[in-house]
Amino acid sequence: MTIERTNPDGLHPTPGYHHVTRVQADTLIYLAGQCPLDPSGVLAEGGLVGQTAQVIENILVALDAAGATPDDVVRTVIYVASADRDELAAVWTQLNDSALAPAFTSASTLLGVAQLGFPGQLVEIDVTAAR
Repeated sequence: MTIERTNPDGLHPTPGYHHVTRVQADTLIYLAGQCPLDPSGVLAEGGLVGQTAQVIENILVALDAAGATPDDVVRTVIYVASADRDELAAVWTQLNDSALAPAFTSASTLLGVAQLGFPGQLVEIDVTAAR
């Protein structure tokens, strides 16, 4: 498998992700949107920081179960239930300071949305990996 991450000339600089992720792989792994629910199904406490930490843990568990690592991630979409750019930036920083950080060097999108599926849910992340 090969993963090539590039920022073509003529596109703006990024805060760590790449505009283009090109993959040649035998297997693609699609994770369901990972929510801030603990193993018992309870919404993580601690507001945006606590919920983001739970989502990180859930993604690491799911990737491991699929035989993948954060380095194998080729696409992420991060949803934050907020219109506050500072909160979106804080989530981006927390993700990039975590064990999941290599996942966010690939093609990534960060969105502020009106709401997510569970009452009180503040963050969700879709992940695609390749092996």
